[in-house]
Formats: sequence, structure tokens, C-alpha cells
Amino acid sequence: MKITGIGNAIVDVICKVEDQFLKKNNLTKSNMKLIDESEFKKLLGNLKIEETISGGSIANSIVGLSQLGNKVGFIGKVSDDDLGQKYEQGLRKENVQYFYNKKKEILPTGTCLILITPDSERTMCTFLGTAGKINKTDIDIEAVKNSEIIFLEGYLWDEGEPKDAFNETIKYSNKTAMSLSDKFCVDRHKKSFLELVQNKLDIVFANEQEILELIDAKSFEEVISFGKKLNKTLVVTRSDKGSVAINQNEVIESESKKNLKIVDLTGAGDLFAAGFLHGYINEKSIKESLDKGTEMASKIIQKIGARLD
Repeated sequence: MKITGIGNAIVDVICKVEDQFLKKNNLTKSNMKLIDESEFKKLLGNLKIEETISGGSIANSIVGLSQLGNKVGFIGKVSDDDLGQKYEQGLRKENVQYFYNKKKEILPTGTCLILITPDSERTMCTFLGTAGKINKTDIDIEAVKNSEIIFLEGYLWDEGEPKDAFNETIKYSNKTAMSLSDKFCVDRHKKSFLELVQNKLDIVFANEQEILELIDAKSFEEVISFGKKLNKTLVVTRSDKGSVAINQNEVIESESKKNLKIVDLTGAGDLFAAGFLHGYINEKSIKESLDKGTEMASKIIQKIGARLD
């Protein structure tokens, strides 16, 4: 197995809304808010569903890697309910090996309401359901040992037992990559994330906001300096400024693609990570890997959702 992802198994429910809808429901644009099941149903009540997908940040990356021809797997907790069955089917359809035996759980399968405003920004309301209850007994250790890289998401750190699952995974992993996921996520778990980045991870993905938040930096020069001291691979996406990889002492840049018809920014970071890891695992240069990430992100933001056809 080239890469196995471990993340929140979430069914994405994509809807288009006006900015007023966010204001009315006290939602912060472009961020992720954790909600309960009743709030999820209330928000969804007045909306038209555009698309439903087997999502979650890492699952999006893993499907992207599969579409690029890599042998990949995924571990994520669902319940043996209608959405859980759809989730598994959705991954298998994309040639992703699903290393999880679902059973009936107390909580239902997790769902994420993705609200797309006219400016193409996406705001997420996530009901984690049973996805947030993943524990170390849910991790297929053989799958971890047999993978060249394990790819984790910061979102998974959000509740108690997942932290044990995280640490158990890292213990048996050959090489570990992680996405910092979200600025609020970083803010909530800054000390833990910093310890992971400095001591336990081999490859770190972050956007500019997330990495600035993590190290309390005021400028990108501070990020470069931090990255050089890390002695690992730090990959930072900078929106229209392109992307940067700091690989030990070397700084490599890739420009963003211009004149794109941006429809939806959902999955841009997820597909960027897929492109980069595709290059990395297939022994391309860091520059080629960055360029592949840029290419994948550019394609996904020109369509609704986080799946390339």
C-alpha cells in the first residue's frame, strides 16, 4: 500500500447559500463549526442539496491519490446505518481500500454541511457523529505497518479517544504526514500540534493562516525560518501566492495558476495534498510535487465539491 489515510469519515452534503444565511445562523465564513444533530437538521431544513459525497478532508485526498493511479487505503469510523453503507460504497467505487469493519454504533455516521456562498468560499458545519469517536482499537495496525506513508488530519485530534488512535498510529507508521486542517483547530490544540510537528511528523501540510497561527508568527519570513529549523518537509499553500515547500534547508516555490473560473474552494487543500503526495511517493522532485498539487487544486476549485470526475 502506498498511502493509507486516517480521518473523520464524514458524508459531505453540499448546498449553495447567500451570505445572509451565514449571518442569520451566526456562522463564520470559510471556517468549520462543530454542531449537534438537531442543529444539523435545522440548518438543512430550508436548503436544496446539490451533491452528497463520501467526504472528510483526508478521504478527499485519498480519493484524489487513487484517481492518480496510486494504491491507497482509508480508515475512518462510520456506523452500520444507511449513510455508513453509502460512505463505504462511495470509497470502494473510487478504488480505495476501506480498512474498517463497521458495526451499529450509538451515534450515527457523521455528516458535514458544506455551504457555498456566491464568492465560492465554503463554510462547514460538521456533526461528527460516530466519526469523532474513533479509538485505537479501530485502527488496523497491519494496514498502518504495510503503508509507505500514513496521512492524518488535524480535525481528528478534536475529541478524547482519537488522540490515542493518533499516537498508536504514529508509533507503527513508516512515515507520517499530517494536515493541520483548520485555523480554529490549530488554535484549540496549539501545544499538541506544535509537539507533533516538531517531534513526530515527517511531512506537514498547512495553509498560510494555519502555520502563522501555530507558531505565533507575524510574517512569512518567520515561517521560512521555522521550517528550516524543523529539518522535515513543511508544505504551505498561500492561495493566489502559490505554494512553498521547506525541505530541510531548501525553500522551493510553485506559482498558482492564473485566470481560473473559481466555482467552489471545497477540497482545494485536500486535492493539493493528494497531488503533492503523488509526486513524493513516486519519487518526483519537491518542485514537481508542488506543481502537481497546484494542478490538482486548480482543477477542483473549478467545479462543485471535492471530487474530480
